[in-house]
Amino acid sequence: MLQPVVLSGGAGTRLWPLSTPERPKQFLPLVEERPMIVATIERLDGLDAATPIIVCAQIHGDIVRTEAPSARLILEPDGRSTAPAIAVAALSVDPDDVLLVLPSDHLIEDGDAFRAAVRRAVTAAEDGNLVTFGITPTGPATGYGYVRPGEPIDGVRIVDSFAEKPDLETARRYVEEGYLWNSGMFAFTAATFLEELAAHRPRMLATVRAALVDGDLDPEAWAAVPSESVDYAVMEPTDRAVVIALDAGWDDVGSWDSLADLTPTDVAGSTFVGDVVAIDVEESYVRTTGPTVAISGVSDLIVVATEKAVLVVPRGESQRVRELLEQLRED
Repeated sequence: MLQPVVLSGGAGTRLWPLSTPERPKQFLPLVEERPMIVATIERLDGLDAATPIIVCAQIHGDIVRTEAPSARLILEPDGRSTAPAIAVAALSVDPDDVLLVLPSDHLIEDGDAFRAAVRRAVTAAEDGNLVTFGITPTGPATGYGYVRPGEPIDGVRIVDSFAEKPDLETARRYVEEGYLWNSGMFAFTAATFLEELAAHRPRMLATVRAALVDGDLDPEAWAAVPSESVDYAVMEPTDRAVVIALDAGWDDVGSWDSLADLTPTDVAGSTFVGDVVAIDVEESYVRTTGPTVAISGVSDLIVVATEKAVLVVPRGESQRVRELLEQLRED
């Protein structure tokens, strides 16, 4: 059985109840007038898939239930990254089920191409492979990891290697050499994933098992689970990884720059969301869910204001938000 597992984090958790006529200001839409998690689930239509499992933060549980009332929810007391989240889902289904792991913050324009790739991935997963979906690059992006495809085997290609987010020069070389963007979408049977997790991260698997009690996660036990991405924990060390190329108008709304590239602009190339007063602002993205933002005579900026903080970075530099957060923690 094809079992979708939706990982609800990042932009996918920017939800608001569609049934509420006046949504709170902090839930202004990011890309379209529906939550991205809803679009992720609707994209599965036609695949004969089981009811989705959604792994999300406990604090988002009520609103996720509002938007996806038929889904099965697994609520994390706190985030432990993608490998433990997938492990919980794998331990909650039949071992032979094929898990289709989908982040909730992706845009995919060509649903037919996506579903065709999923069907190929299911076949490869049933043969014992761990499948990653590699995106055909549209340019030398520095905000994505990369996958180097190797020899073809049974309609897919062996993964030669994974690469971290590169600098621009390295990204250009990757594109020239046929690398694919690492999408963060995967397919594998529950049994295969758990076998590889046991081989490469036995402590993680043991602590996840201990935390999963009658279908729920015990907060105290969950706190002992190591936090690590599925790429590092399983996909990179395994020798069973294969890649399927996907060309379906994909975008990962994982940074303010990518969001700015996806939203409509005015004649000066700028986007304003929320209570913004702007004069002579070019090629900028300005968004506020907090105070009024007044801005004048600037270009190529990302400005994001909330009730608690304001972010100002040059366009193209929003990936450095993590560095800013680390500095804030140190201070």
